[in-house]
Amino acid sequence: MNHLEHITAKIVDLTQAHTIIEQWRAQGETVVFTNGCFDIIHKGHVYYLAQARDLGTKLIVGLNTDESVRALKGTNRPVKELESRALTLAAFGCIDLIVPFAEDTPQKVIETLIPHVLVKGSDYCVNTIVGADVVLQNGGSVQTIDFVQGFSSTNYFNKM
Repeated sequence: MNHLEHITAKIVDLTQAHTIIEQWRAQGETVVFTNGCFDIIHKGHVYYLAQARDLGTKLIVGLNTDESVRALKGTNRPVKELESRALTLAAFGCIDLIVPFAEDTPQKVIETLIPHVLVKGSDYCVNTIVGADVVLQNGGSVQTIDFVQGFSSTNYFNKM
């Protein structure tokens, strides 16, 4: 498999992700899940994703579809379409799977995949993180990661 095929193979639907994760579980892997729009990748994202991956052995990123991003962020977003955002994330060595989802939240994805570790930024409290209850009820943990100060997509959009 060439590099591009390896990268694009990381972008899967929910059914494929479930099958892959069941194989990982059987092999003793620790599955970490996070999600977001990841419209304009910046230093803060890189730090966040690397730290999320350090919480387990496999990292899955739930990625909002274009329609989902528009519903959350407004009609001017996303700047980059789903395929570009997914391909960019899939090129990261710390990310093992990208699972696009069309809903406003990743609740269905989390309920289907039931990761060992659910991760969000520290601007969330554990009791407000979507899917935290599912992960905790299944023996997993919920973690938050501090942001890199001064780096956010909103800051970049404001500069533009």
